[in-house]
Amino acid sequence: MSKLSIRDLDLAHKRVLIRVDFNVPLKDGVITDDTRIRETLPTIEYALRHKAKVILCSHLGRPKGKPVDSMSLRPVVTRLRSLLDHILTDSENVAFSPDCVGDVAMEMSRQLESGQTLLLENLRFHAEEEANDPAFAAQLAALCDVYVNDAFGSAHRAHASTEGITHFVSQCAAGLLMEKELNFLGKVLTAPDRPFVAIIGGSKISGKIDVIDNLLDKADTLLIGGGMAYTFLNALGQSTGKSLIEADKIDVATAALNKAKARGVKLLLPVDHVLADKFGADAKISAFSGDGAFPADLMALDIGPRTIDLFGAEISEAHTILWNGPMGVFELAPFAHGTNAIAELVAANENATSIVGGGDSVAAVHQAGVASRISHISTGGGASLEFLEGKTLPGVAALTDE
Repeated sequence: MSKLSIRDLDLAHKRVLIRVDFNVPLKDGVITDDTRIRETLPTIEYALRHKAKVILCSHLGRPKGKPVDSMSLRPVVTRLRSLLDHILTDSENVAFSPDCVGDVAMEMSRQLESGQTLLLENLRFHAEEEANDPAFAAQLAALCDVYVNDAFGSAHRAHASTEGITHFVSQCAAGLLMEKELNFLGKVLTAPDRPFVAIIGGSKISGKIDVIDNLLDKADTLLIGGGMAYTFLNALGQSTGKSLIEADKIDVATAALNKAKARGVKLLLPVDHVLADKFGADAKISAFSGDGAFPADLMALDIGPRTIDLFGAEISEAHTILWNGPMGVFELAPFAHGTNAIAELVAANENATSIVGGGDSVAAVHQAGVASRISHISTGGGASLEFLEGKTLPGVAALTDE
């Protein structure tokens, strides 16, 4: 990585502002999933062990530029204290500022001692955060001596806490999670171990046009599943009943098929399907195999066993696997088998570096119980997609070069 890492900084006795992603789900003020907090613990612990004065900032939800009690980060303090208990001598070493800028935040940052942590209130309680307002960014910068961005999931947004602040702090570095994300995803795009198999699913082509196009320049094999597969099959002349189709993207699918052929990339589509009469857990289900027309009154909601075998043969031979998007409507039990089977196949290949990105794919590997056997699970849905499209992420570009 060509950017400064937190490992390159002298942190001792310095105020270190770390942009984290604590956008955790809350229900009645209780955190229901603390994965995002746990993911950034290595960076926080690294700073604390190196005697830094740690200041954490994050957004939570979409409060639209004003304080909203249900989107306060205050509940995170208790969870953070318990998670850091093994390296803290006093749980009160994690304090909370009722604002992220202003006199109170400034005074609390000045009072911090080495080994103590301060969590700032929700950045998005100020409209200036998303507007990347320079004055607001300067206020954030005034709280610290050095800046660390560990929020990969927000790196594709040029906000005050991800891009603007870097204009006012002399040393801006990547945290350990950010570094890990960039290293794994960067290798996929620049020097993947081959064969490189990319699995792309999800409902629509429209959200992944650029990802598919970029991967056709990188991958050896592209496996297409999910709802988007039926636009591809339509592009090949197959009638797919009531299955999801993006009629205005058939030319895009055709272009991708032609590019794959021209570049010698193996692009595989489902060869059998699980059909249903409606979108629902109580739907009537039937199997369909072959390249003929689907029954006009049925829709495909999952891949079938022959497709699982077809895709599995490619996955088992891969040395790099990238997966983004489910193979069907996996949140409904009757249509989860294809996605779960792909998750098992990816996890079973111990010779490959496996990378899973995108909220649905991440949920799928957890649902299948194989998350611990995946090399890297990306924390940034939109950010990972834009990175895989080949786009520059503002929050990364803004960091100090080595």
